[in-house]
Amino acid sequence: MADLMGILSSSYKSAGNSVPSNTKYVAVDSTLYQGSWTGTYPDGKKFSLNISQVDGFRAQVHYDSAGTSQYQQVLIKDSSFRFGNTKFMLTGYGKAQIRNVVTDPATGSSYLDTAVATRAT
Repeated sequence: MADLMGILSSSYKSAGNSVPSNTKYVAVDSTLYQGSWTGTYPDGKKFSLNISQVDGFRAQVHYDSAGTSQYQQVLIKDSSFRFGNTKFMLTGYGKAQIRNVVTDPATGSSYLDTAVATRAT
């Protein structure tokens, strides 16, 4: 059990900034986030992300990658949001960075997959 907690703790810390933000949730420009996003991880695995129903600082997200399909409502803060083990950070118009904590089922070790996502126009 201690090993599992250690893995989760180290994975969570490596997935993003460990300093909590002191900013408040504010309404975002829905046109910056809403739409279909795609990208490829360094290992060649493709992913897609559909962001819809952006209202204020809330949005609905559908993530699909290598047989994993996940739906979640998210809260957008500081140009980013988290869903599952993944963090989406807007880096520019139509561009975002995706960071995904992956645990290798064979070894139990975790690593951080980082990729660039682009929005379809």
